[in-house]
Amino acid sequence: MTWSQTYAPVGGIGTSALIAAIPVVVLLGLLAFWHVRAHIAAIIALVVAVAVAVFVYGMPLSLAAASAGYGAAFGLLPIGWLILNAIFIYQLSVETGQFAVLQKQIAGISGDRRIQALLIAFSFGAFIEGAAGFGAPVAISGALMIGLGFRPLEAAKLALIGNTAPVAFGSLGTPLVTLAPLTGLDLLQLSAMVGRQLPFFSLIVPFWLVAAQVGWRGMVAVWPACLVGGASFGLVQFLVSNFHGPWLVDIVAGVASMASIVVLMQFWKPAEEQANPTAPAASAATPTGATGPAWKAWLPWIFLTVFVFAWGLPQVKNQLNAWFAPQIAVPSLHLAIEKVPPVAPVPTAEKAIFNLNLLSATGTALLLAGIASALALKVGLGRSLTIYGQTLMRVRVSLLTISVMMALGFTTRYSGTDTTMGLAMAGTGWLFPFFSPLIGWLGVALTGSDTSSNVLFGNLQKVTAEQLGFSPILTCAANSSGGVMGKMIDAQSIVVASVATGGHPDSPSAGTVLRSVFWHSVSLAVLVGLFVMAQAYWWPWMVPGSAK
Repeated sequence: MTWSQTYAPVGGIGTSALIAAIPVVVLLGLLAFWHVRAHIAAIIALVVAVAVAVFVYGMPLSLAAASAGYGAAFGLLPIGWLILNAIFIYQLSVETGQFAVLQKQIAGISGDRRIQALLIAFSFGAFIEGAAGFGAPVAISGALMIGLGFRPLEAAKLALIGNTAPVAFGSLGTPLVTLAPLTGLDLLQLSAMVGRQLPFFSLIVPFWLVAAQVGWRGMVAVWPACLVGGASFGLVQFLVSNFHGPWLVDIVAGVASMASIVVLMQFWKPAEEQANPTAPAASAATPTGATGPAWKAWLPWIFLTVFVFAWGLPQVKNQLNAWFAPQIAVPSLHLAIEKVPPVAPVPTAEKAIFNLNLLSATGTALLLAGIASALALKVGLGRSLTIYGQTLMRVRVSLLTISVMMALGFTTRYSGTDTTMGLAMAGTGWLFPFFSPLIGWLGVALTGSDTSSNVLFGNLQKVTAEQLGFSPILTCAANSSGGVMGKMIDAQSIVVASVATGGHPDSPSAGTVLRSVFWHSVSLAVLVGLFVMAQAYWWPWMVPGSAK
């Protein structure tokens, strides 16, 4: 027996959409106004979503429970597995003292604060976003800049502005890896589309960041560094996202940006540094606890890049899947729910297959990179297990939050409530491409995660695009691309920035940090909206798979 979705169970689409939006409103309200912790808010919203699905949409309770279970399992494997092992590598680097060496090397390149801000807040922050994400780039960049003498509010503001353009590909592409199965769209096409949107803003953000630091006149004095840092990042971001996938975009682009600025510094210096060439740069002394040559600090990140790149190769992935990748039909859910017109031309049964691809999962590549790093850094088995256990304890709440968020997203998907909201959004008509990234911006601003925003609004973007005749690849990618600009004002990032730069007489409060970046966030989000609108109407050839 199958259950057919209904998209207007109460009156018309408008009234039904208001009811369908209740779980999302509850979640965002708890986060934004009552400051409830994310995992608790997600659990409450999930309960509300199941209630709406069962009592309003008539979804059998068994199907609602199976949908939530499917989403929760996907949140742990492969997403949680990926995050756990990525942060393990970071913790291993920190515990051995090598991460501090890496920071010192980056900070010692130039004594000019504007160049340091570019290297740390933008390039190095993007590298950390690609490897770990989830607040780590803001915390590390902010603390590092404080150590170099930046004012606390300045450090917090710059860390937040710099942590924008890389976010859609953060944590080894987790936002897009999550978005693809929720919407049924091709992951590589989504990666390519975001890679045809964000590089333009990767070029803009370095100029914007330095202007926010010292004003437009001060920015003009270092425009070559802004151009080189942003152009190199944007170019590599485009190439990797379009020809490899979302996993290594930020890591490779961050390294390229840092290397380009370092090379530039060999041939060019800001006018102030030329006038005072003896001005001391940051010390590159080796911190306590680190042993061996300075290049060892790069080993964990080299191993990470090599293993993840290899795992992304089709030949490797296909062979690993041939060895072990069981396809498990979700009990009670597989082919038990029908999508009906206008969403599907004819009633179509929804597949629900859990792919247990542990060997080919990126998280497994990260675990192997962590093992290789531990061996190279001569970390014994006992200490490695201790660090891994500490990592698991550190991310346990994040794993729970992701799992529940995915349960919520899968429940709204299979119950059809997100489809109802999408059909209602079709009323925006020709302006929808402009509002599409703003929906993503709002989602990230209120949930603190581009991944969570994609879970909440990914299918809504797809359904609305299909109703209005736009490419769902364009609008779903826009949800993620617009969302990155909301990252600098979400509660989690604001608190992390405030804490990371705290402990000083002039340390800013969370409210002060928010006010310092709010209009930067809004302005950049509007620019993304205008750019996506141009892609929809004037540059449709930029959409993967479109007619040339």
